[in-house]
Amino acid sequence: MARDAGHEARYRAIAADLAAKIRSGHYAPGAALPPQRELSASYGVTLMTLRQALRQLSDEGLIVQQAGRGTFVSPPHLAYQLGSLQSLADDLRKQGHEVRTVVLGRSLRRVPAGVATQLRTAPGESALRLERVREFAGRPAIHQVSWIRRPAAEQIRARDFTAVSLYGALADCGVAVARASEKIRPGLLDPAVAAHLGEPPGSPVFLSERITYALDATALVADHATILGSMMEIRTERAATGLSLTWGAST
Repeated sequence: MARDAGHEARYRAIAADLAAKIRSGHYAPGAALPPQRELSASYGVTLMTLRQALRQLSDEGLIVQQAGRGTFVSPPHLAYQLGSLQSLADDLRKQGHEVRTVVLGRSLRRVPAGVATQLRTAPGESALRLERVREFAGRPAIHQVSWIRRPAAEQIRARDFTAVSLYGALADCGVAVARASEKIRPGLLDPAVAAHLGEPPGSPVFLSERITYALDATALVADHATILGSMMEIRTERAATGLSLTWGAST
């Protein structure tokens, strides 16, 4: 009994020491921890004892263990707020995160059939296709493709989207955003998008489809975002009156 208690005390002490180093920044978010054999030797314990400590850290969400690659400090998780109507970048900055936007492309193109249905545009009509990657904690986390219908498309086409949000650009042009509808579902990372996010195809992701409407109920923007599940979590506040969430089967 005393032996079991001593064993537990050892691995909990190791977990506490590693947790303190992670929280102090000694091991940065996303950084690899030393190999297990090196850690067990430095703490003077067996691999089994060390692995129990690592299991505790994993349960607390502080580390991620990847088979064949090693043990890594968990990246900071951004909260995807469902109760606010603002751009994704503005939402994340409001939470205190530094977000960098990389513009991969922008061009006026013929709208695909599915997007035309979302924007309620005529077949063959063109819109501005804006493709961006959002980075935080020094790594890409979100891939986003936005289709903006005319005439707003021409007004904002030349804007610097590394410095201004899409909603901000629309507001600067006098286009008021009234509301948005959004559907979020779990998915697997598409190979084409995986190249932009630096993760293996098939990694778990959130897939978001958002339609933004003007005051007159005109659909302005159709957004499709791929969000790394390892980088973000969905969070909302519930009250007796306020945000309403509808649960449905994935389609």
